[in-house]
Amino acid sequence: MNDRSLDNQFAAANSLSPEQLRQMQNIAALTGQGLLGTNLNLLNPMALQNLINPILAARTPPNLIDSTSVDQQPVTGIGGLGASLDQQSQQQAQQQQQQLQMSASLAPQQQPQQQQQQQQSKKQPKKQRVDQSSPNVSLGSSIPPSVVGGPRTGPAPVHGGRPLVALLDGRDCTVEMPILKDVATVAFCDANSTSEIHEKVLNEAVGALMWHTITLNKEDLEKFKALRVIVRIGSGIDNIDIKAAGELGIAVCNVPGYGVEEVADTTMCLILNLYRRTYWLANMVREGKRLQGPEQVREAAAGCARIRGDTLGIVGLGRVGTAVALRAKAFGFSVVFFDPYLVDGVEKSLGLARVYTLQDLLFQSDCVSLHCSLNEHNRHLINADTVKQMRPGAFLVNTARGGLIDEVALAAALKDGRIRAAALDVQENEPFNPQVGPLKDATNLLVTPHAGWFSDASSAELREMAAAEIRRALTNQIPESIPDSLRNCVNKEYLVTSRSHQQPSLLASTACSSDRHD
Repeated sequence: MNDRSLDNQFAAANSLSPEQLRQMQNIAALTGQGLLGTNLNLLNPMALQNLINPILAARTPPNLIDSTSVDQQPVTGIGGLGASLDQQSQQQAQQQQQQLQMSASLAPQQQPQQQQQQQQSKKQPKKQRVDQSSPNVSLGSSIPPSVVGGPRTGPAPVHGGRPLVALLDGRDCTVEMPILKDVATVAFCDANSTSEIHEKVLNEAVGALMWHTITLNKEDLEKFKALRVIVRIGSGIDNIDIKAAGELGIAVCNVPGYGVEEVADTTMCLILNLYRRTYWLANMVREGKRLQGPEQVREAAAGCARIRGDTLGIVGLGRVGTAVALRAKAFGFSVVFFDPYLVDGVEKSLGLARVYTLQDLLFQSDCVSLHCSLNEHNRHLINADTVKQMRPGAFLVNTARGGLIDEVALAAALKDGRIRAAALDVQENEPFNPQVGPLKDATNLLVTPHAGWFSDASSAELREMAAAEIRRALTNQIPESIPDSLRNCVNKEYLVTSRSHQQPSLLASTACSSDRHD
């Protein structure tokens, strides 16, 4: 707001006292509005009150983080939502507003001529600046009325001209906000279930980002009234009912390309620990055991095995599975894989052996490593029956999904030695509790906390790719092409889209089951 606009809206008046000027500046700062500037001294108290009251009434709710203010540091959330003013600041703002009203009542009465000029100026429509400080102005880059369409129609809720995007089960939005700052307002919920999500997010969120700590079934998805796109910050989608989402007109995406190297390296690290028993030997030293002479070393390192010449069996030759196979060959493994979704000839290009049944893979493998997605067809892929098909004394590694292994069957196999040792980066119930569950007394078990994907580089890459996918959905102006514009939409075959005359139809697409989710 410049001097000329102020002159057009308010008549000349007595200048404010320094104390009144300081009070108004504090109120402007607390409301997050920087539009008063140095022109405060040109306004009389009544004009200032007329200007500040709409600002206080239209303040952004405290649970929303305006992504244009990237430098803003989120503070403790209220009711699971972040970036709120604390109670003390709100009370201070109310006290200063009351002081302002008292100052206005004590100000000199305006002259009749000044009152007449103000009344004339109020009759004239005020000019609104078309910029990001105008909350009712659409910036063009905001989401179209129907992003995916289907049963969800009508204008998308906007905040300051931008739609609302919510991080459902986290607090840190510092990576996502710079990518979304000009197309969305970002909020975080830090929820473990939809019952903990604020009603404002359920009613107005157009996009959602989520990790793996929250589950969205059909009942949960129906609570969202304006949701158009969900991006899973990761590759696994077993915690989202993608079919129900598609029927509700919600596109579901994942980020399958991140952390391939990290998970493959973690897998090889676990395999090497099983073969060389490094983890258990290190714990012996930490506990103070002194191993002297070959007899004591032989006793402590019993179970160590040579790698060269052994066969590593890989279930699921996707991105991570392929990376593990290439690394394993360098260590001297013979590698065999089972993957019914791959076309013939892949094994020849990689120099691997291929089998066409899980039973054949288990029978041939000295070590089995799981790298497939989890779905209704392969839950408890390793169970009491398939354990019997494994070589006696084989190793088992899982860095994919915990539900692939029946932990009761694994505990029994570890106890009787059918499986010599196992290493799990994922568990059926996370976080893993060694004091409860079927594996609480399991021997020869190495467990890590679902951290195989993590490095500083992969974490930043993952979050950037997830935010970019949300951005592609928000900036696409043609509702019918939204699913095609998304890089990794996993529910196209279920997705209902808005066609001409709002007639819903199903998108024809290739089934996503062949796209491995490592």
